Amino acid sequence: MEKLIIEPVWFDSLGAKSSCTLVKTPDVKILIDPGIAAMQPSFPASDAKKRQWREEGRKAIKKASKEADVIIISHYHYDHYFPTDLSIYKDKWVFAKNPNEYINDSQRARAFSFYSGICETYGKTNLESLMKRKRRGKKYPDPLADLPIARHKDFGDYNKRRAELFEKGLKWFDARVANWQKNPMIPEFNFPSLKIIYPEGKAFKFGKTSLRFSKPLFHGIEFSRVGWVFYTIVEYETEKFIHSSDLNGPVIEDYAQQIIHENPQVLILDGPMTYMFGYLLNRINLNRAVENAAEIVRSIDAELIFYDHHLPRERKFRERTEEVWSTAKKANRKVMTVAEFLGQEPVVLSDGYQ
Repeated sequence: MEKLIIEPVWFDSLGAKSSCTLVKTPDVKILIDPGIAAMQPSFPASDAKKRQWREEGRKAIKKASKEADVIIISHYHYDHYFPTDLSIYKDKWVFAKNPNEYINDSQRARAFSFYSGICETYGKTNLESLMKRKRRGKKYPDPLADLPIARHKDFGDYNKRRAELFEKGLKWFDARVANWQKNPMIPEFNFPSLKIIYPEGKAFKFGKTSLRFSKPLFHGIEFSRVGWVFYTIVEYETEKFIHSSDLNGPVIEDYAQQIIHENPQVLILDGPMTYMFGYLLNRINLNRAVENAAEIVRSIDAELIFYDHHLPRERKFRERTEEVWSTAKKANRKVMTVAEFLGQEPVVLSDGYQ
């Protein structure tokens, strides 16, 4: 791409959890998911090294934030936003995950704390004084209705267990709906030096630059207890970029087809959490994530696909996602981690950090 410039700021392959990206067009500069967290205890590096990478990433993100006109927060996990260092949001348009619906309880609590700080810092007011009573009775359809491919996929012997998980998941979803309907609403904000908008399913224009946002999508598998995210599409004339956020593969086939339909020239694709394999990630869903990513690689005309975040948190990530890398080679597609894009080796593969 010539006019739509993508600059990865920090990603997992550099040693700390993040998928922060700076996007530049002739009209606007956009910082997506400016957050960072230290690697998990199982990551093969010393605690001192993990703290060092996190601090290096934090500084890089703060530097990038000074360039940005727009900041995007796809969800309220600490590796996707700064919860307390609120200075990065000054004089920005912030497009952030709606904290009032399609959100789990822990992220709702984080959002409440975040917007309390925003109100005190930028509005000199108290969040609770601005909150509105939640509209009762709003209908929320079964999320599986929007996932016809995943819903009808045949998993053989796993089908029975999957049906049980869907039944439990729907009960969990209904309990979340009850919370959304009773909780007071956190409003959007338009303070003199900060504007916050909840953008899911909407589009915005900055000159010739189009910003589009997906509807709320599961963070991983169907009825993921981790919550929901959205992905971001940036377009300038004929150039298109997608930051897919935490779809974990994507695990869900319908989300993969959405990305294929968009056909971006540059794509940021997170991977399955292979470091959780055998714990929070089973073989069925790992295979789904790998197959979906391989299908995306085969099907879109991408100049570049960043395959990072979640993946480079353990040394066997290439082995466990081999089909994706081999598909890229056969299709002559450029698929790489951000570290490799920058001419480095992913730190998890470097013996010097063990």
